[in-house]
Amino acid sequence: MTGCLRLPAQRLLSLFDARQPKAHDDCMDLGRITVDHQIMGDVPCVSGTRIPVATVVGLVANGLTTDDITAEYPQLTPADVQACLGYAARAVDERELPVRLTA
Repeated sequence: MTGCLRLPAQRLLSLFDARQPKAHDDCMDLGRITVDHQIMGDVPCVSGTRIPVATVVGLVANGLTTDDITAEYPQLTPADVQACLGYAARAVDERELPVRLTA
């Protein structure tokens, strides 16, 4: 895949810290994922659809192959499935560490 890291809306970019590159950043096609408050209430979806990233990731977790998923959802491409997995991988890399204030 060439040129697979595209930078979409500023809102989506805020989820990712460019200062901390991850191994899976090389093949993330973020242009395939949309986060829009007018589409599914800010739920990350495959661009141009109302199919949530979580739905696609859940299907993979349940053992469906990319071919199975694209057969069930013909509006998706194999690259969309990969983008969902890349988005999910990056999302679970994000961590919030509690700050303990001492008196």
